[in-house]
Amino acid sequence: MATLRDIQRRIRSVQSTQKITRAMKLVAAAKLRRAQERILAARPYAAKMGELLGNLVSAASGSDGAPHPLLEPREGPRRQIVIVTADKGLAGAFNSNVIRRALELVRQSSTTEVTLVVVGRKARDFYRRRPWTIKRDMIGFWDRLAYSHAAELADYFMQQYLDGEVDEVVLVYNEFRSVVVQRPVREQLLPIPRKAEGETDGTAVDYLYEPNPKAILDELLPRHVRTQVFRALMESLAGEYGARMTAMEAATKNAKEMIDVLTIQFNKARQEKITKELLDIVGGAEALKQGAEA
Repeated sequence: MATLRDIQRRIRSVQSTQKITRAMKLVAAAKLRRAQERILAARPYAAKMGELLGNLVSAASGSDGAPHPLLEPREGPRRQIVIVTADKGLAGAFNSNVIRRALELVRQSSTTEVTLVVVGRKARDFYRRRPWTIKRDMIGFWDRLAYSHAAELADYFMQQYLDGEVDEVVLVYNEFRSVVVQRPVREQLLPIPRKAEGETDGTAVDYLYEPNPKAILDELLPRHVRTQVFRALMESLAGEYGARMTAMEAATKNAKEMIDVLTIQFNKARQEKITKELLDIVGGAEALKQGAEA
């Protein structure tokens, strides 16, 4: 049976853990606010760029019929999967959900031509012990995430695609929905998916492009790929902070409940000890009394 000192030691240990989880929750909440503002500001830009890109693709293909190299689909089996996770844990199922979704995609490919690009230490540590080829990893930048990191990754993907080393590039990351909801999504990055025939967001608008749609497309497509990668990284970062905030809030609550249980155990054990000492005193006094009477 645990002694009073053991229970006190456990209570102090849980209290220390509770202070850490509460501090981590506050830090994650402060970082989440900034990350959420960034992603909410980036989403309209990315959506409008996609809309403009759809119009440009239609205009360019209608003019000469030659698709851009980043738009041209290929029949080859060489697929590259980009897995975006965090560098740190203590965020609930945030990392494991993405890794599980990516693992399903890798196994569904049923080909040895699958290569991986892992972003974040958690994905790297998981896949480096498995038989798939990691072409590139990128870690240690989340606290200073900038557009340059996304541009570096996107340029690497585009160069591989244009050189014919891969036939498809797929992003797997956590999409930020709310503080408590982060949804693992799969998104095709290359070749850039076209809108289906007749798929429009509303009334069609006839734009005038200068100097011509193809010249603008050559400039806009690489920027579109960089923007999509940057948006995916920002979605993942905001989702990480939201998941960590939720996990640390739950851990703080569980620590409080454990402290209450241990406090009850401590009071009960102390009461039993006091009762035992009183019984010993009463028994000793009664023995002395009987001895004096004899």
